[in-house]
Amino acid sequence: MQKSVIRVENLSKEYRYGIIGHGTLYKDLQSWWARFRGKEDPNSKVSLHSGPARTGERFWALKDVSFDVKEGEVLGIIGRNGAGKSTLLKILSRVTTPTEGQVKIRGRISSLLEVGTGFHPELTGRENIYLNGMIHGMTKAEIRNKFDEIVDFSGIEKFIDTPVKRYSSGMEVRLGFAVASQLEPEILIVDEVLAVGDAEFRRKCLDKMQDVSQGGRTVLFVSHNMHAIRELCQRGILLEGGKIVHRGPTDEIVDKYLASASSDQTVNEDISPKMHLHHNPDLEIYRIEMLDTDGRVINAPKMEQDFCLKIYFKFHKSGTYRIAMAFYNTNGVLIGQIAAPDKIRWLTGNKGDIYTFTVKVNNVFLAGKYRILVSAKDKCDTLSGQVDNIFFDVLPVSSKHNYSGVVQIDSKWSDPVML
Repeated sequence: MQKSVIRVENLSKEYRYGIIGHGTLYKDLQSWWARFRGKEDPNSKVSLHSGPARTGERFWALKDVSFDVKEGEVLGIIGRNGAGKSTLLKILSRVTTPTEGQVKIRGRISSLLEVGTGFHPELTGRENIYLNGMIHGMTKAEIRNKFDEIVDFSGIEKFIDTPVKRYSSGMEVRLGFAVASQLEPEILIVDEVLAVGDAEFRRKCLDKMQDVSQGGRTVLFVSHNMHAIRELCQRGILLEGGKIVHRGPTDEIVDKYLASASSDQTVNEDISPKMHLHHNPDLEIYRIEMLDTDGRVINAPKMEQDFCLKIYFKFHKSGTYRIAMAFYNTNGVLIGQIAAPDKIRWLTGNKGDIYTFTVKVNNVFLAGKYRILVSAKDKCDTLSGQVDNIFFDVLPVSSKHNYSGVVQIDSKWSDPVML
């Protein structure tokens, strides 16, 4: 019988709006001046579902959360932004303490919670490997013996003697996970940091986590990538408003989450990629609208009814970025991709610039529910901005027809010829 390595009992965490400092004197003074003038705090970080709040008002980031994790189990933790996932992981990692309840943990924990955690921006990648490894409890000799494996896993050998402050967020994640991959903890905790890596590196990380779990160690995995959750995790919990609303087999939990997300969100809502996938994007994809071919806003096209997607971008950093789009079904399976034509493949702008363009889509989808992903990468192929949880429906032409599959395959048939 498997023994529990993590036991969470009636865990709750309470915060106050606007009370804690922001980490720099400038931001603290900025917040104080805003409050003094009766204005909204420009540095406040409030849940999407909490609404406006007065300074000093309390809210529960977690409330009465209880669950067990068995030895060797891979547990997926999913939920919307502001649901309490990161707070839960920070408590389990002993980054913060709970207000109520308790956590019992057997074994050494290694955590990868945020991009660049434990890195010093002025030090090189090589120096930060030693620094980060020691923070995680490795000796200098252990790091020296595993140094080549860490660099090889990260794939940034050419930049290993470059200061980390010049790294992109994707390179920081590569280096951070490469160090964590060489640890031998009984419990590995991974937050949504893998989202900033490219597809090849994400695949490598998922394979590594599978190796860890097959070796009898425990993994807690938070992600908005439902395909990765289904592939990696045997069991899941769904958080909503700081509480566990569902728990059980992964497929069941993911289906409940997708059904909830798709019923509350359409392509016509404002979307913030910072809250869904990519931390601090250089190019923010902040709104997507669905239009018919006459330019009218619609919520759901019918089968064979072509539609347009109007996409809005805001530059947070000057540069040149390549735009791409992909469509998935609700199980996270890629259906197809759209590449921008050569003349607009690269979008160039300065900080603060806002652009929009419209993409006409030939509707080959059968009736059902689908998901859109829009991404922007720089010339080094590093992900600079992405939004991936925009759901839309395609309606049947007639309720009398039953449809199986995902897309209609275009074809031309000849007249029958008697032989």
